[in-house]
Amino acid sequence: MTIGIQTAAYVFASILFILSLGGLSSQESAKRGVFYGIVGMAIAILATVLGQGVHGHVYIMVAIAIASVIGILVARKVEMTSMPQLVAILHSFVGLAAVLVGFGSYLDPKTHVLSSSEHTIHLVEVFIGVFIGAITFTGSIVAWGKLEGKIMSKPLLYPGRHAVNIILLIVCIIMGVMFAGQEGTDGLLYLYIMTAIAGFIGVMLVMAIGGADMPVVVSMLNSYSGWAASAAGFMLGNDLLIVTGALVGSSGAILSIIMCEAMNRSFFSVILGGFGAVAASGDAAAMEGEVTALNHEEVADLLKEAKSIVIVPGYGMAVAKAQYPIYDMVQTLQKAGKKVRFAIHPVAGRLPGHMNVLLAEANVPYDIVFEMDEINPDLPETDVVMVIGANDVVNPGAQDDPSSPIYGMPVIEAWKAEKVIIMKRSMSVGYAGVENPLFYKPNAEMLYGDAKDSVEKILGFLKA
Repeated sequence: MTIGIQTAAYVFASILFILSLGGLSSQESAKRGVFYGIVGMAIAILATVLGQGVHGHVYIMVAIAIASVIGILVARKVEMTSMPQLVAILHSFVGLAAVLVGFGSYLDPKTHVLSSSEHTIHLVEVFIGVFIGAITFTGSIVAWGKLEGKIMSKPLLYPGRHAVNIILLIVCIIMGVMFAGQEGTDGLLYLYIMTAIAGFIGVMLVMAIGGADMPVVVSMLNSYSGWAASAAGFMLGNDLLIVTGALVGSSGAILSIIMCEAMNRSFFSVILGGFGAVAASGDAAAMEGEVTALNHEEVADLLKEAKSIVIVPGYGMAVAKAQYPIYDMVQTLQKAGKKVRFAIHPVAGRLPGHMNVLLAEANVPYDIVFEMDEINPDLPETDVVMVIGANDVVNPGAQDDPSSPIYGMPVIEAWKAEKVIIMKRSMSVGYAGVENPLFYKPNAEMLYGDAKDSVEKILGFLKA
C-alpha cells in the first residue's frame, strides 16, 4: 500500500471515528455510531498492517486473530452489569500499551541517529507517553477493583496526600529533565524510576476517590487512555493514532466535566479524590419518621389506581436483570391506559449512560425515557414513583441536609410524587455510603426483595 493510499485510509477512518462519537451522543443513533467505529477501526488496522515498511504480516495477523477471539469470548461472557469493570480493565491495557511502546521506541536504534533537536523532542514524547500510560494502567486496575468489589469503595485518605502527590510529580519532572539530557540509552534508569512513581500516583489518585464518583473516574480514565494512545502515536509517527487518541482524550474529559456539573461537583476535587470521606459541615442529620413496607399485591393495587407512573432504575435493577420484566410490566400498564415513563439520573449505575444501555437492551422505547432535568418538573403531578434499585440518585438529603457528603448534588425528586415505592433488598446504604431520608418519608413505602422477583410478582397481580 502506497503512502498516499494509507493517508487517505487514515483520513477516512478519522472521519468515521468522529461520526462514531457523534452517534453515541444519543440513544437513537448509538447503534449507528458503534457501526461507524467498527468500520473505522477495521480500515485503520488494515491500512497500518498493509503499510510500507511493515514486516512479519503472518505474526501480526495471528496476533490479531488470537486477540479477536479473546475479545469476542470476553464480550459474550461479561454481563451488562459488569460492563463498567470491563471498560476499566480495557483502559489499563491501553495504558500498558503506551508504556511498552514508549520503552520500545526509546530502545529502538533508529531513534539514536536523529539530529540533536529531533532526538530531544522524541525523548520528551517518550517520557510523557510513558508517564500518562503508567498512571492510566495502575489507576484503571484500581478502578476495576473498586467496581468489582475487590477493593473497598470508601476513599483511602491520609494527611498530606496532595503534598505527597505534588512532590512525586516534581520528582518526575526532574527525572524528565535528566532523561532528556542523556545520550543513547543512558537515561533508561530515569525512565524506570519515573514509571514506578507514575504507577504509584495512579494507584493513590483512584484509591482516594469514593464510590459515588466512580462513573466520573471511569470516564476520566477513558480520557487518560486516549491521551496515552495519542502520545504513542507521536512516538510511532502514526497520524491516525494521534488523531484518534486526541478524540478519545478530549471527549472523555468533556464527558467527565459534564457529569461533574450534573452532580454539582468540582471536576478537580473529584480527580484529586476524597469525596464522601466526611460530612460537609457538622454531624449527619438524624433520620426522622418511620419506615413502612408493602407487599406485592398492595403495590399492584397502587399501580392500578394510578394514572401517571414514573420508574427510576438504579444499579439494583442491573444486578437483578430486572429490566425485562419491568418493560413487560410497563406494557401491561400502558394497555390499561396508564402514562408510564422512566427517569434516568446522569450518574445512575457504574458508568455514564449505564441505565440507558440496560433499558435499550430490553427494547424500552426511547420516547418514554427521560433525563433527570426533564422529569423533575412533572413529579409533583405524578401519582406513583417506583424506585427500583436506586439509592443515592433519589436522596433528598442532597437538597435538605448541609451535613450530607452529597449535599448540592442534583437528584431525581421522587419524594414530590403522591406515592413513592422503593424496591430494595434491604435498608442498606447506596454506593456513596450515605443514609437516605426518602425511606422515612410519610408518602414512601418499601418493597423488600430481589427486583426481578418482585416485579414478576407485581406483574402477576396486574394481569390477574
